[in-house]
Amino acid sequence: MADSKHPPLRSYGRVKSRTIKPRQAALVETLLPKLRVPEGPFEPRALMPGAAEVWLEIGFGGGEHMAAQAARRPDALVLGAEPFQNGVASALRHIHEQGLGNVRLKDGDARELLAQLPDASLDRVFILFPDPWPKARHNKRRLIQAETAAELTRVLKPGGALRFASDWADYVDWTLERFLRAGGFIWGAERADDWRRPPADHVTTRYEEKRLGDCAPVFLDFKRA
Repeated sequence: MADSKHPPLRSYGRVKSRTIKPRQAALVETLLPKLRVPEGPFEPRALMPGAAEVWLEIGFGGGEHMAAQAARRPDALVLGAEPFQNGVASALRHIHEQGLGNVRLKDGDARELLAQLPDASLDRVFILFPDPWPKARHNKRRLIQAETAAELTRVLKPGGALRFASDWADYVDWTLERFLRAGGFIWGAERADDWRRPPADHVTTRYEEKRLGDCAPVFLDFKRA
């Protein structure tokens, strides 16, 4: 990871788009401090002793997918990272309404969170529809870079799972190339339906339904070698 003198380029756009609703703003003040991950290096399982697995969603948007996955697996600790303030506020509403006690949040850059995690500390990672930065001159701002692939290789356990999804064809190709080049991931797809059809446990979000990209959603499921 880049040092403090040369931080990585920001891989996301705006951090706030509109005034946060009063109810959500109250949750930001009262609930977020209780759910925020610690500063500095930490052991995820210390946040939820007895957790069967530790999952991470990078860029959880409005939090629908993260909350749904956490509700399905109350025995798993689900970490989420999102810099967009409105998204964090929305996620807090989902967490509060569903009474989820197994979610912890990083309201900031996911790469900072990755740097805080010990080796082989995650069982599963979701990266769903990240900012595509489609213009060639902006590709260097994409979340998925060789350095990110190396960090994900480090923090995922052998046999751990990683799912990437995008509706931008170039970003799909870009990601597949970098993960396979990293040497720590296995892409097990055997036929087109393996990446064209949503996986059985996928949760469709409002963002995904907008179809803002240039292709139908593509799902890449990797295993950590």
